[in-house]
Amino acid sequence: MRYLAFLSGLVFLLCISAGAQTTAFNSVLLPSSYFAVPGTFDAPTNAPVIALTPFSSAPANTPPGALPSSTPLSLSLLPAPPQDVTSVFETYAWQIYGGYTFQRFYELPGITQNMNGFNFSAVYYWKDWLGADGEFAAVHGNQSNVSSWFLFGGGGPRFRWSAKKGIEIWAHGLVGYSHFTPQTAAGVQHAFAYELGGGVDLPFKERWAIRLEGDAMCSRYFNTYQYSPKASAGLVFRF
Repeated sequence: MRYLAFLSGLVFLLCISAGAQTTAFNSVLLPSSYFAVPGTFDAPTNAPVIALTPFSSAPANTPPGALPSSTPLSLSLLPAPPQDVTSVFETYAWQIYGGYTFQRFYELPGITQNMNGFNFSAVYYWKDWLGADGEFAAVHGNQSNVSSWFLFGGGGPRFRWSAKKGIEIWAHGLVGYSHFTPQTAAGVQHAFAYELGGGVDLPFKERWAIRLEGDAMCSRYFNTYQYSPKASAGLVFRF
């Protein structure tokens, strides 16, 4: 009986020792995070840290297009969507023009001349819509089979409106002096003159445009006022 009790105690001790070794072996094989409380495990030192921020509705005073303060950083750094580009043509301050000019000169009641020539102008815009315009024009015709010239030089303001695709619509008013030949017994060869009109510039390259222009040339010769229509077409260089 004594031997039976001794053997039973020895078997009990061996069972306890085997169970302890099994528990220790399993704890070595399992990672430490297995026993950690969820959310408290340690990440490797070289692993990226990702902050997960829940989305929330934007406050009532958030401006349109702005992200709320709780928006993840990865979304707040996204590039803004492209904006509408209305025109790729730059508005330049200086413009130089040269082209063909036709003028129907109403010399006297019942006497008119169709005159052809050229005109040259330079404009400087010190504001986007307002500039200083200077022009010189020379047209040639025939009066009773005699060569005739009408010259004009003047300056004044020019107003423009820049439309889409670089198109410019403008108007001007010029005041200056004119010269008319041939000399006649009816009056002098010089007279005060002014010009009113406008036109449109149609770009076809970055700095170049085609100009179409219509004006009224007003002068006073032979004690008579002349209101002569004038049309021009040419090239504009902008810089």
